[in-house]
Amino acid sequence: MGSAARPTRVRWQKNPTMTEKKRTTDRTAEWARDALCSRLSEKAAGWLDRSLSEIRSGVDADKFCVLFSSASRHARPTPVEFTKAELASAAELVPGWNPERFNLRLLLRVGLLLAVPTLASDAGAELVEEAFRYADEGEACALYASLCLLPDPGRFRARSEEGCRTNMLSVFEANACDTPYPSEHYGDVAWNQCLIKCVFVGAPLWRVIGLDERLSPELARMALDLVEERFSAGRAVQPDLWLCLGKDAGERGVKYLERELESGTPEGRAAAGYALARADHGPRLEARSHNERDDRVLAHFTNALAGHHSQTHFGELDFRDAP
Repeated sequence: MGSAARPTRVRWQKNPTMTEKKRTTDRTAEWARDALCSRLSEKAAGWLDRSLSEIRSGVDADKFCVLFSSASRHARPTPVEFTKAELASAAELVPGWNPERFNLRLLLRVGLLLAVPTLASDAGAELVEEAFRYADEGEACALYASLCLLPDPGRFRARSEEGCRTNMLSVFEANACDTPYPSEHYGDVAWNQCLIKCVFVGAPLWRVIGLDERLSPELARMALDLVEERFSAGRAVQPDLWLCLGKDAGERGVKYLERELESGTPEGRAAAGYALARADHGPRLEARSHNERDDRVLAHFTNALAGHHSQTHFGELDFRDAP
């Protein structure tokens, strides 16, 4: 008989009231405006202030969508170099949220959305859905990235799950990565499908917030089925895929990990080392390390054996620019 499915992890230890949720959204809106003020041109900042004033006074969905779309004329999609203090504040406002990779145009649109005073109501939810209905790629990215910031975000679960079916990588990443939304609101089936699709489309699986806390025997099985397909086809296994095993690797997983350690790419061997340690097979990894000749890989083995093998460590496995 197979193992019973593990219950979905719930981050909140208490259920925040609607008032508390709205207060968090308001504070996040202030955070976004402050971050924008120091980075927009004088002309764009003036447009933002006028637009925020108009939105806060009450606009219908059509007018909001016009303002939302107009953001493209006032900010370029250039990376935002947030300060450490700004990122720390963001994480405190919404645990798990990481806007580190936001561009300025996306941030501007997030700021506009968070200013809508009716977000906690049915009318606010309808406005969000209307914005999704007419969104282009950049607008969709901003909307999906905002879901975790909205009051009562669980209302948008079906919308977020639909976002996992997109073929646009930028939209998929905005929906799945650097946000606690999927891990906090998806059921097990949607969660597992989201993670496996990350591998297929090349999205960074290690940036899916909460992955380490929602590993399961079923996810490990799905990942190992993919590993078997890749090996059978003579193709390399994506290093991120080993993240899905954890302590559910089992004998099958350990067998494939040792095969990867024997003949995989340097990135693949380093990832397999982390995965073997995550599966509580440190002695096997230590024994394998005696045969490893690549110092870069050995450095990751040492890290893994020291207990440093969370999902974030898989983000350090890019050897493309290394000699």
